[in-house]
Amino acid sequence: METKRLIVDIHVDNGKSYSQAVDLLNNGEVVAFPTETVYGLGAVATDERAVKKIFAAKGRPSDNPLIVHIGTCDELENYVEHISHKAKLCMDAFWPGPLTIIFRVKSDVLATSVTANLKTVGIRMPDHPVALQLLQQLGKPVAAPSANRSGKPSPTEGIHVEEDLYGSIPLILDGGSTGIGVESTVLDLTLDTPVILRPGGVTKEMLEAVIGLVFQPSHTEQNNGEAPKAPGMKYTHYAPNAPVFLIDKEEAAVAKALTTLHEKGHKVALLAPENFSHLPAEWFFTFGEQDTNEEIAANLYHALRSCDATAADIVLATTTSTDGVGAAIMNRLEKSAGGKWYTDDM
Repeated sequence: METKRLIVDIHVDNGKSYSQAVDLLNNGEVVAFPTETVYGLGAVATDERAVKKIFAAKGRPSDNPLIVHIGTCDELENYVEHISHKAKLCMDAFWPGPLTIIFRVKSDVLATSVTANLKTVGIRMPDHPVALQLLQQLGKPVAAPSANRSGKPSPTEGIHVEEDLYGSIPLILDGGSTGIGVESTVLDLTLDTPVILRPGGVTKEMLEAVIGLVFQPSHTEQNNGEAPKAPGMKYTHYAPNAPVFLIDKEEAAVAKALTTLHEKGHKVALLAPENFSHLPAEWFFTFGEQDTNEEIAANLYHALRSCDATAADIVLATTTSTDGVGAAIMNRLEKSAGGKWYTDDM
């Protein structure tokens, strides 16, 4: 299959590009497109055959449910049983934007592969001009996980999608770099106390300012079964080819780790803030100069992907606080590392 990557520039007429994308989606194909978080790989969410093409292109496990994207709030009632008061408050505050809300799904409307036979579905309205234009022109719900091979770092640029999925999908709408850089927050509102199933750009603090108490389980609590599991969170994600190990953001500890690893013959890629660039790793990829969580989030997947262009056999990634979007960063880093932390005796 030939994969076209069409540049969608807000300063030119993109009518033909959108028409191609809409035609492909209406004909049961998949299309990659940018959102404000990462690039998504979309298919019409009511078309079972089309949705299965997402799983095939990504190599995604079939028991991993998908998030549905809509272009207007009016569409929501077509797919869910009930829109609660808290859901309406969240929609008013954060839609369009990086918040996915879990609802009870209506029977026999969406493809069963979208929900993985669950009685719930995650729905969001993305805050990106390309995504909204595509969704509104199509007028149908689009199921869209991140547009990468399953388990690999999510794509934040059109070229990332091409690197992963060339020959597997017909079209990529390339709208440049995404803004936030980590996937949407997933909030389960079907429970008595709302639960963040996946942290993202909309933080716990932001949600609690709108709807009151929200529970955000730790990575350990999720793995121990002490909190509800999020769709798509049971498998290792976001990982480059070389194994990733987390390490606290302390210069002396990182320097010592590099010395130890070099003595054992390892070649190391270091992912850290810019002020760590002088340390003697074979490859260094920065999370940003200002060392803010927002900047780290925007650079995280690009840094992880960059490791695959090296001969590194170990990736060391420094951690950050869990304040605000830091919870999303640490969630992705822990997933990338499979929960592994650097130790001197590894």
